[in-house]
Amino acid sequence: MTDKHIVLAFSGGLDTSFCIPYLRERGWAVHTVFADTGGVDAEERAYIEARAAELGAASHVTVDGGPAIWNGFVKPFVMAGEGYQGQYPLLVSDRYLIVDAALKRAGELGTNAIAHGCTGMGNDQVRFDLAVKAAGDYQIVAPIREIQKQHTQTRAYEQAYLEERGFEVRAKQKSYTINENLLGVTLSGGEIDRWEAPGEGARGWCKPRAQWPAAPLRVTLTFKAGEAVALDGQPMAGAALLARLNGLFAEYGVGRGMYTGDTTIGLKGRIIYEAPGLAALLAAHRALEEAVLTKHQNRFKPEVARKWVELVYEGFYNDPLKADLEAFLASSQRCVNGEVVLETQGGKVDAVAIRSPHLLNAKGATYAQSADWGVEEAEGFIRLFGMSSTLWAEINKR
Repeated sequence: MTDKHIVLAFSGGLDTSFCIPYLRERGWAVHTVFADTGGVDAEERAYIEARAAELGAASHVTVDGGPAIWNGFVKPFVMAGEGYQGQYPLLVSDRYLIVDAALKRAGELGTNAIAHGCTGMGNDQVRFDLAVKAAGDYQIVAPIREIQKQHTQTRAYEQAYLEERGFEVRAKQKSYTINENLLGVTLSGGEIDRWEAPGEGARGWCKPRAQWPAAPLRVTLTFKAGEAVALDGQPMAGAALLARLNGLFAEYGVGRGMYTGDTTIGLKGRIIYEAPGLAALLAAHRALEEAVLTKHQNRFKPEVARKWVELVYEGFYNDPLKADLEAFLASSQRCVNGEVVLETQGGKVDAVAIRSPHLLNAKGATYAQSADWGVEEAEGFIRLFGMSSTLWAEINKR
């Protein structure tokens, strides 16, 4: 028996599987926490629990993280409407909620020791460590960072370490690092890291083109104050709604992409991501927002959104500026109410119809069709609007 107790954020993957025997051999009683933030079914949850027991965990708990990830990330992210570097939909943002679950378990056990399976080359270590540090005085143990001091091929070392102790390693874990949650799937490793074309195994939820259904898909999303609250007229809790969208749009290959990002620690990070539900939510919300916000709101809001995204991506989830920006985002959404009809025939999704009591329609004018003002008014507006540039041309091009 030992009086050294540590809580490990556990997913059942190669890295966190390695952590259990590694920590036990250093005198720790390892208590695993799996924060179920979606993306896994009952069979996978059972596997994760059995895997923890097989590897020697002293205890294991599974926490439902769906509501937390919807309220803590999805709502403000969709309201912001921007991906990191204009593309990546921040699928790693469940890490903060995983930390919350681990800290709660540590409190129950009366320990201040927290462990994670992050590498020393990635962004997740920053997110985990800063989130833990923001919560108080905790001891952070990172086994993967420790072994990287002696081993350069860490995944091969982890695999051999487990197999030498009689623990099998899943075939897919040998090739790729795969993360799944309610937000989507990310894949890295193998040929992806080498900037090569992805192999057949580098696929998560999204079906390839040959398997897309022949009939197009149409759904209607209802928004209230910028939050999706119903699907096809049926009110749904946020996490359940996103899970349903994931299933529907993944069949059509929506939300899959590949990007190379500038990571927090300075390296280039190349991944494949699949976020069918978020892609649908973002398309619907943007279409509604563009129609009900003023020109000045639509121009300024992306600046706030980009800063919010940077804070979340780089580990500053608990920085007060994030809360300040969210206050602005919430204020901007007070008239983002209505319904949006989405359609996909595969690969991308379009907002094809919008209904809202707040549509900024001019009663007497339609763009490029008709107007309730005269030609003289239009000519006068153009003359005054372009006065500065016209004067420059007149004076400097003589």
